[in-house]
Order: sequence, then structure tokens, then C-alpha cells
Amino acid sequence: MSVFQDVPIYQRLVAERGDIPAQVRGEAERILHDLQRVMRPLQDPYFTGGHSAAPAGPALPPPR
Repeated sequence: MSVFQDVPIYQRLVAERGDIPAQVRGEAERILHDLQRVMRPLQDPYFTGGHSAAPAGPALPPPR
């Protein structure tokens, strides 16, 4: 919900162009979920990435 929802100019812009802030929020949430899904295996201390013969790179700092 937008703080500008009751402002007439905002309502007209949404009608003409779509609710861009809501679209951006939705896309940001989708990207966040995708990143969490992709990063989850990397946080597993036993994850080798499927390349056990490859030399290990520098350790990543723990997530905050």
C-alpha cells in the first residue's frame, strides 16, 4: 500500500502507467527468493559444488 494512494495525481498515474512501485516491490521479492534458493546450498559447510577435484578458493565471510 502506498502512502500516496489517496493523492489524485498518483491515482491518475497508476491508471495511465500502472502501479510501478508495486511492480518493483514484486520483482524485488522474486529476486530475493531466487537468491535465497541459489545461495542456500553455498551456506552448507558440506557443499562441494560438484567439483571435488577443483582447488578451493578463498573462504567467503559468514552471512550477516
